[in-house]
Amino acid sequence: MRRVLFFLAVLLLIPRDAVAQEPIPAILSMRERAEVRDAWLERRLDTVVPMLMRREGVDMWVLVAREYNEDPVLKTMLPATWLNARRRTILLFHDRGSDADGNDLGVERLAIARYAVGDAFPAAWDPDTQPDQWARVAELIAERDPQRIALNRSTTFALADGLTATEFDGVNAALSEAHRDRIVSGEALSIGWLETRIPEEMVVYPQIVKIAQAIIAEGFSEQVITPGVTTVEDVEWWYRERIRALNLVTWFHPSVSVQRATSGPRSGDFSDWGSGNATIQPGDLLHVDLGITYLGLNTDTQEHAYVLRPGEADAPDDLKAALVVGNRLQDILTDEFAAGRTGNEILAAALAQAEREGIDATIYTHPLGYHGHGAGPAIGMWDKQGGVPGKGDYPLYPNTAHSIELNAAVPIPEWDDQPVRIMLEQDAYFDGETVWYIDGRQTTLHLVPRASHTGPLQPVPEDAEMGAR
Repeated sequence: MRRVLFFLAVLLLIPRDAVAQEPIPAILSMRERAEVRDAWLERRLDTVVPMLMRREGVDMWVLVAREYNEDPVLKTMLPATWLNARRRTILLFHDRGSDADGNDLGVERLAIARYAVGDAFPAAWDPDTQPDQWARVAELIAERDPQRIALNRSTTFALADGLTATEFDGVNAALSEAHRDRIVSGEALSIGWLETRIPEEMVVYPQIVKIAQAIIAEGFSEQVITPGVTTVEDVEWWYRERIRALNLVTWFHPSVSVQRATSGPRSGDFSDWGSGNATIQPGDLLHVDLGITYLGLNTDTQEHAYVLRPGEADAPDDLKAALVVGNRLQDILTDEFAAGRTGNEILAAALAQAEREGIDATIYTHPLGYHGHGAGPAIGMWDKQGGVPGKGDYPLYPNTAHSIELNAAVPIPEWDDQPVRIMLEQDAYFDGETVWYIDGRQTTLHLVPRASHTGPLQPVPEDAEMGAR
């Protein structure tokens, strides 16, 4: 019952603006979202696909999926009102190259399916004329005679491995021997499609990140947290409920943890991070990891808050200085971003610089976009600081978003040099030359409560009347 009352009070009775440090940006209706996403899709199909096919030297790309077992790439190409594929959906891209006068003929798009797929993919199969869907695929490919036929198969990236064994068998059996020999992996096309952000998306992405950050600020406040009463699980579930109350979804369950001073030093291992359902206490350093999905794009954010002790007006200088170290580690990492460098090269260079500066660093940064753990180069994993085989060998491309995720272990003198891990994750964009945070980054700790006494608490006079103000 206490949990139920807790959530009702926070979610239903407290006005949004009374909680947030900044008003939450306007959130579109479902119909408005569909209109935006379809406009983005049309623009992406017109620009991103031709760029990628020519970059990779592929003149045909075939994507195949069945309802409820969609290729991750194909699913992002469906109209907003198509929540899944229908029956067997086959999308075909054919780069027609140029005519004799050098005029670009563009990339043809077809749906070899019973239905046209929105306005972008006209139907190219009439089951009444040709009952065999695979035979129709073979006819269309033979007519166009492509030199390289990309299918979504990959041993490295799950997101680029969306063609099931059954569907591959169907394609393979349908093609002539000559065309079977021209099959290549669509890995680079798939990752390129998923990771590339267009200008229209980047106009809106800051608003999406701002929503996530505003939700974090609400949760890290006296409106949600009562020290000595509220537990980390209370806050986790408050975040989950708050996100749904805003007509949004999260792509993972939010996590909240606590670091606090102990009687002696401790390792700061991952296993020590606020294990169990701890009750939040004054003097705690809180941490949250939260991500939302909106307009088909994802956020992934980690921030810290300090729970003020009675009489404190700010966090201790030692903890504020630790956050500065975490920000410096972010700068070290993003300074190493350069187009064409692999994730492993960026990781090694950043860790080497951090070591020179005496920072105890762990870096595990990943791409961000259509998926939270998105397509593109892995820049470390928390348990792979020597590099990530395969995913870490993929190069960094311009016009891509990344979750700058890392931590710095910093000894806290006030805590008898017990280390804390400043665990930060902030969403950023690489334009090919520079990295910029999509909606800023945390440079000051959240405070719980936000407004506090500026001096020691004063005793209540013995003759004070109840209710006197």
